[in-house]
Amino acid sequence: MADQRHGTTSDGGSASRPAEAHGPSAHDSVRLALVIGALGVVFGDIGTSPIYTLQTVFNPSDPHPVPVTTQNVYGVVSLVFWSVVIIVLVTYVLLAMRVDNDGEGGIMALITLVRRWSSKRARRTTALLVALGIFGASLFFGDSMITPAISVLSAVEGLKVVEPSLESAVVPITAVIIIVLFLVQRRGTAAVGRVFGPVMIAWFAAIGACGVAGIADHPAILRALSPTYALGFLVGHFGTAFFALAAVVLAVTGAEALYADMGHFGRRSITRGWLFLVFPACVLSYLGQGALILADPRNISSPFFLLVPDWGRWPMIVLATAATVIASQAVITGAYSVASQAAQLGYLPRLRIAHTSESTIGQIYVPWINWLLMVSVLTLVFAFRSSAALAFAFGMAVTGTITISTLLFFYVARAKWGTPKWLVAIGASVLLFVDLLFVAANMTKLVHGAWLPLLIGLTAFTVMTTWQRGRELVTAERARQEGPLPEFIDQLRSGKVSTLRIPGTAVFLNRGKQTAPLAMRANVEHNHVRHDQVVILSIQTETVPRVPADQRVVVDDLGYTDDGIIHVTARFGYMETPDVPGTLAMLDPARTEGPLDLDQASYFLSKIDLRRGKAHTMAPWRKRLFLATSYITADAAEYFGLPRDRTVIMGSHIEV
Repeated sequence: MADQRHGTTSDGGSASRPAEAHGPSAHDSVRLALVIGALGVVFGDIGTSPIYTLQTVFNPSDPHPVPVTTQNVYGVVSLVFWSVVIIVLVTYVLLAMRVDNDGEGGIMALITLVRRWSSKRARRTTALLVALGIFGASLFFGDSMITPAISVLSAVEGLKVVEPSLESAVVPITAVIIIVLFLVQRRGTAAVGRVFGPVMIAWFAAIGACGVAGIADHPAILRALSPTYALGFLVGHFGTAFFALAAVVLAVTGAEALYADMGHFGRRSITRGWLFLVFPACVLSYLGQGALILADPRNISSPFFLLVPDWGRWPMIVLATAATVIASQAVITGAYSVASQAAQLGYLPRLRIAHTSESTIGQIYVPWINWLLMVSVLTLVFAFRSSAALAFAFGMAVTGTITISTLLFFYVARAKWGTPKWLVAIGASVLLFVDLLFVAANMTKLVHGAWLPLLIGLTAFTVMTTWQRGRELVTAERARQEGPLPEFIDQLRSGKVSTLRIPGTAVFLNRGKQTAPLAMRANVEHNHVRHDQVVILSIQTETVPRVPADQRVVVDDLGYTDDGIIHVTARFGYMETPDVPGTLAMLDPARTEGPLDLDQASYFLSKIDLRRGKAHTMAPWRKRLFLATSYITADAAEYFGLPRDRTVIMGSHIEV
């Protein structure tokens, strides 16, 4: 999945979409800018697939090699073309992108839509589909580790074509590029992002032109556009074609990015970029490479770079490296986005997030994820040492995510639109058959590297589901310790609890209005004080990407007036970072029994010290995993934007 660029404005409101200027020419320029932006962010992964796809299919060191014959070349190129048509064009562009969650796409959006549109009778089905969706998101983390490694390696491997003596330098150069790429993440990509679109336009123009030159030398390759060659290859040579599918799937890597970035660039911009430039350029490149292999089977060593004229190979290596860095950048920031959304939805602990741009919406940097990815990507580069070896692992993550997205889409289509069951059954059967065929083919590479993304996915899935379960247990125990809020407030009002009322405003962060904040209870019971104005603030994460400013806060006087105690619910979307002071500043003084003194307000947090208990709430190993995961939780004061010098942290402990 590439980066999803959304966030909140400085006033805490929902960030707007790119504004449409007045007048036809201005409107057209805005659309053109969005298309160029989409080209620079969305299509990096799928647009660099021609570098290594056909080379991997015909790789002689493959455990199930595809013989280089005229019939096989036509069949493989036809399979590549129709796989792109079915999976990218039909599944994503024509179908999945019609389903959105407040404009957002991607597998996390589908998960929230499944929850929203499921009936109470289908709880088990909903739970199963949500679990599958979380596993699909987990597989994306595997994708985000493999994509930078295989993309940059495949580009730098062009050096071997130009100068074979440089083969030993491929891995070190790749490692240096990757290290630099991750080191600059904290600076953000706003400045570089402005040139991403033009670079990718140059990239697609170049690979399309090289493809045309190859086709001109062997125009008969155009026959591969007929589905009869793909079907004939599958039916007549199923054994060979089936194993070839494990590499053919590389042509559709990055398809999820089209859907995931729909919210920022819009369905029309992505569709136009795909139909008018990306799709034609990629198809021309594949056809040109196929023609080159037909002319001389020895060209399977590196058909992409051999398709380039001698004088243009050095520039193409530079352009390919830039394009693969862009592809890597997109998937890295996509990993930040998925991790951030998972944390907001309760599947990961609260992570430290830095916003890297004041002008570009939603550009974020998650340090913990960044360094984890860098170590993982470098490990893959040094362990596999070639794009061909990594290709065995790559397909598993891609096919798994695509299959799960297809399944969730059809469930939502039925639940949301009321699509007839027979139509859903036909569409789902056809597309899932294709997806599962790719999954089965990649399973044959299990011992050759396909186990890696599965292991990464299972690890991430285990962490996320364990955190969700542990969080539920902690929440339940915390609610028991906190006690009912109405009862606690009644004790304060009736004077049963002796307190000294002091001037000022106190803000207590709490999970809801059913229970009393632990920090407030401790302040009353141990310090015997309360402030004139008390705000009990609950942060509520909605299953939508953003919440409009006019729906941000809900004020409740808890049944009494003029006692200085109110409850405020602040609602945020799962793609927004809560800004507590900014949100409180939005409150109407008439609703808060007078203006809040936010310049001098004190903020109180309840810090929970987690310990492993003897109760059989989870398996011992899951308890240890939950406690270990809790150590990466970001500082609450920083996460909620609280002023350090006016934040008081009061501790407690809970056993799980």
